[in-house]
Amino acid sequence: MTTTTQTTPRARYTNPVYPGYFADPFVLRAADGLYYAYGTGPLPEGDHKHFPVLRSADLANWEMLGGALEPLSDPPAFSYWAPEVAERDGKYYMYYSASTSHSDEHHRIRIAIADRPEGPFRDSGKILIPQIGFSIDASPFRDPKDGTWYLFFATDYETEAPFGTGLAVVRLGDDMLSITSEPRLVVRASADWQIYERNRNYKGKTWEAWNCVEGPSVVEHGGKYYCFYSGGAWHTVNYGVGFAVADHPLGPWRDDFAAHGPAVLKGIEGSVLGPGHNSTMMGPDGRTLYMAYHAWDPAHTARRMFIDPIRWTASGPKVDGPSTTERAVEG
Repeated sequence: MTTTTQTTPRARYTNPVYPGYFADPFVLRAADGLYYAYGTGPLPEGDHKHFPVLRSADLANWEMLGGALEPLSDPPAFSYWAPEVAERDGKYYMYYSASTSHSDEHHRIRIAIADRPEGPFRDSGKILIPQIGFSIDASPFRDPKDGTWYLFFATDYETEAPFGTGLAVVRLGDDMLSITSEPRLVVRASADWQIYERNRNYKGKTWEAWNCVEGPSVVEHGGKYYCFYSGGAWHTVNYGVGFAVADHPLGPWRDDFAAHGPAVLKGIEGSVLGPGHNSTMMGPDGRTLYMAYHAWDPAHTARRMFIDPIRWTASGPKVDGPSTTERAVEG
């Protein structure tokens, strides 16, 4: 007797994996086994919440669920950026930044809580790190070695060159709503491709060169910690992804490849522009690590979500992309 084994066809996708505007994509694989993507961008008409949420079973096919975050009201916020979500003990904690003035300089990191990954998330009423100024791009990370939670984020460095936005880290408290360490430096700019703008008029003065390293996302691999980051100006074609390495989440961190440009991911001229602000997630096969990131279309009209696998090489992690043709999800 001949027996046959049936296999489930692998899901296939072509970037961008979602057609709508979806910047700063963070993808969470939740306890229900499904993937949830949170981003910065517009919502369907009539939805007054913030941060669109997508859901997928396979990383390839995504459906819009609507907005995640109930708006702030006391005081109200005028802009909301870059949400990321951590799941702990059946609760979902959203870390994001909001500005309660019309100036982007007043963005601060806040936390909202929900009982389900799709929300609704409601703000906790507190600023997480009130002792610092401008702070955005909060990225929670659970150390798989001991279960400790950390928060990586971007903030401004103005007292010594190189001036500009860089990365820092704090240890989170058990309540996920407080910190138990002072901010420690992770990465600052060290190469020309990380310049945001020359002669920038910002915070009441002109900076000869204002740098930008932002959008942190941390993974552990082979006993070391890798912090992916985006560098340069988010609205330009030169934006890309680099990485730093450490033996502990609190550092010290080394950024040995920045001199060579965005070593992890860079754009394709005339096709995929300014890829960056990434997150990472394990694929359905439980072995392949993927990066979700946004990129501009050639006409520079919208930032949309891409996904591609990460390869580990002798010179560090590399994204196998940006891909623009159909490919299969490993799993």
